[in-house]
Amino acid sequence: MRAVLFGATGMVGQGVLRECLRDPEVTEVLSIGRRPTGVRDPKLREIVHANFSDFSGLERDLTGFDAGFFCLGVSSAGMREADYRRVTSDYALAAAAVLARLNPQMTFVYISGKGTDATEKGRVMWARVKGETENALRRLPFRAAYFFRPAYIQPLHGIRSGTTWTRAFYAVMAPFYPVWKALFPRLVTTTEDLARAMIRVAARGFPTDVIESAAIGEVLRHGGP
Repeated sequence: MRAVLFGATGMVGQGVLRECLRDPEVTEVLSIGRRPTGVRDPKLREIVHANFSDFSGLERDLTGFDAGFFCLGVSSAGMREADYRRVTSDYALAAAAVLARLNPQMTFVYISGKGTDATEKGRVMWARVKGETENALRRLPFRAAYFFRPAYIQPLHGIRSGTTWTRAFYAVMAPFYPVWKALFPRLVTTTEDLARAMIRVAARGFPTDVIESAAIGEVLRHGGP
């Protein structure tokens, strides 16, 4: 499976990159990011691309892929809707539109979030924007598209958030992870399990296109349909 990954320097993207490079079913990874990952691996090729609103200049590089992982995202805290929408939705749709045209056989996997509002009518800004994005991605002519809605994600293997306050939050929460996992197993996952589930769904499919946090373990236990 040849995969293209957007957002490989973020917390979720780092996890997906790590597991793609470890997975024997993934033969090649193309990382598209605004800065280098710093990772060296024979399976990895990187393109540093500043303008995530326009991927037309990369069409030759984006052809012939089986899976697309869009992991770019930001916290909505303190952000205006227009700014949040640009990063979370506009960039995703710009990338997906090119990929769908060039790779109609592709499976596209988008990181959403628990509480996403697919009705597009709710008052919670981030949930509404994520819901609008999911619905727009469904309308693109991919072979399949899946939307992961994790809740709490525990970073493993040295993976760190690129945001200072988020790193501080996880540093405080890390010692309590076993407790949260025991008390709320359906709401807690790790960067490793989330990434492995995303890869498995891209390779084998899943009965539903929305994969809530509670279903991540099911994906890993049972795989495809």
